[in-house]
Amino acid sequence: MKKLYFTIFTFFCFSLHKAHAQFETVRDSVVQLYGIVMTSDSLVGIPAVSVTIKGQNRGTITNGQGVFSIVVLKGDEIEFTHVSYKPKTVVIPKNLEGNQYSVVQLMIQDTVYLPATIIKPRPTPQQFARDFVNSKVPDDDIEIARQNNSAAKRRILISATPGDAGEAANVQFRNIANKASYAGQVPPQNIFNPAAWNEFIKAWKRGDYKRKN
Repeated sequence: MKKLYFTIFTFFCFSLHKAHAQFETVRDSVVQLYGIVMTSDSLVGIPAVSVTIKGQNRGTITNGQGVFSIVVLKGDEIEFTHVSYKPKTVVIPKNLEGNQYSVVQLMIQDTVYLPATIIKPRPTPQQFARDFVNSKVPDDDIEIARQNNSAAKRRILISATPGDAGEAANVQFRNIANKASYAGQVPPQNIFNPAAWNEFIKAWKRGDYKRKN
């Protein structure tokens, strides 16, 4: 029995030592990367530069002065990208001593060439006037808001918008209350309800029951 206890204790100590060694290895591989991203010609901080770890969905952006800070691992590849500058890549050394690494990353401006656009006038003023009158002008925000506030659009939105959690809970509670109120008897039918007939006639006049293509 003592031999069994000694074997279990030895295995436990070995596992604990192995887990501690793995934890120390992981903790030693974590690096606090910080620095500044600047233009290569004037040494001015570049804001809104994406600082991402290659192969991972994790990163940060530089602040208004071009300064950034992010936690990485030794051996990670850090990509610096911006819409107006050429991308840069920095590799964190695997044999880095310590857990901090600072960089001053310089970026070169990149020129983006858009495809050429050729503007041609209409052959005659009459054709221009005809095309101008028949052209479709997109609705602005005020017109879209006015259309959404119309009675017909509100009815469509009400019928198509699903209820939230609170509304669903209220409907369930009303159903439970109705079942409890008419327990042991037949609940009233809306076919004999004048208010229900009034709503049906209004909906029929509005055309709610017409077949929609």
